[in-house]
Amino acid sequence: MKLSIAALAAALAVALAPSLRAEDITGTVLETMDSGGYTYLRLKTPSGDRWAAVMKAKVKKGDTATVVNTMEMKDFKSPTLKRTFKRIAFGLMGGAAAPANPHPEAAADPHAAAAKDASRAPEAAPIKVDKASSPDGRTIAEVYAQKAALKGKDVAVRGKIVKYNPGIMDRNWAHLRDGSGQDKDGSNDLTVLLKDSAELGQVVTVRGKVALDKDLGGMYQFPVSLEDATLVK
Repeated sequence: MKLSIAALAAALAVALAPSLRAEDITGTVLETMDSGGYTYLRLKTPSGDRWAAVMKAKVKKGDTATVVNTMEMKDFKSPTLKRTFKRIAFGLMGGAAAPANPHPEAAADPHAAAAKDASRAPEAAPIKVDKASSPDGRTIAEVYAQKAALKGKDVAVRGKIVKYNPGIMDRNWAHLRDGSGQDKDGSNDLTVLLKDSAELGQVVTVRGKVALDKDLGGMYQFPVSLEDATLVK
């Protein structure tokens, strides 16, 4: 079943953005419905009822669920449900939904059921990965610094996969970090569209074409990314 362009763009922006500082939403499921490859959830949270949408997931009324890395959309029209949501947050299901807590006061605590984003590697020691040794090898910081000159050219980058979302639009989307660059401007994190399969937490060398200002339906732009990338064995 095809997803709406707006919904797909929202999901990609949420799943792949390196550091949106997006909020997590935890609450008790009051209502749930599946449509267009998504599960829509109405959650009872300490701040009131909230609508959220995630890729299709097993969840039922009464469960406690956490939606992570959210991106809010206003006046979102769902063609499959034939309804408009005044406010809805697209995101990722933070692990499996938990059964309803027998103590209602515990279920109302947003920290009690907080779950980790399974697509993101847990915090660990600082990352330090050596630069790819080939002539076209670049650090992530160098790719950002030289982006104008590198646009459309192939480069090799070695880094650790800190976030991984497979099988989106026939590609595996990964975020690579090697310890170079700055968090404040995002130059420490490179979005890579991989043809090959990889694993979260894996240190890999990839080769792909440098692309600038990748636009996901006008909702979010990746200033620098690596497209049609393959793993270098």
